[in-house]
Amino acid sequence: MLTIFLRSIAAYFILLAMMRLMGKRQLGEMQPFELVITLLIADLACNPMADIAIPFLYGVVPVLALFVIHQIISVVEHAGAFAKRTLSGKPSLIIGKDGLDYTELKRNNLDVSDVMEALRAGGYFSLTDVSYAVLEANGNFSFLPKPTQDSLPENFPPAMSLLLVSGGKLDHNNLKLLGYDETFVQNLLRTQNVRALKNVLCLTIDPNGKCYLQEKNRPGITFTANTGDAKW
Repeated sequence: MLTIFLRSIAAYFILLAMMRLMGKRQLGEMQPFELVITLLIADLACNPMADIAIPFLYGVVPVLALFVIHQIISVVEHAGAFAKRTLSGKPSLIIGKDGLDYTELKRNNLDVSDVMEALRAGGYFSLTDVSYAVLEANGNFSFLPKPTQDSLPENFPPAMSLLLVSGGKLDHNNLKLLGYDETFVQNLLRTQNVRALKNVLCLTIDPNGKCYLQEKNRPGITFTANTGDAKW
């Protein structure tokens, strides 16, 4: 028992030293290759701590080897733009001047609800609140607010948008919440000369009737609709 206790303490300080030497980014947003190395290090360090039959060096040496690999990859990553894109990927422009980029959504295995969730996490509650949204290589979103919004809202905004259509499919939960039905959505689309629901990438609405509509591979538009007796 004492041996396991001492091994655990030694492994802790070795891993702490490795993480510090790998740089502060290891403690925050990691690139894909860094995440893989971190997971492997954690797994390798557990074996000699839990099983005294395994020599302690059998856990330390692989950890040191992974540290060396990390340092080599870090040097290669900074050798040029091509190497960095290959090892860590590149940012993707999810929302641009024409609205949501359908191609980038598919390439990154995202749907509109994922973007809406990221917006809310960033302090924005409507697609119309931001000019640009970038999915960084580390998986985080970065947003550029519209010029009229100088800072993030401090309190819960009174006009949070709800998603009615995502990727050509109705969000029945939100429709039920608002007291709407498919006919209401079809009427909205008809006023904007949209012929088929399957062509709609995104349709949102807020309590003021402000709607954001975007067809697949087409620029997004905003318009105002009558919300009727919506239950917000």
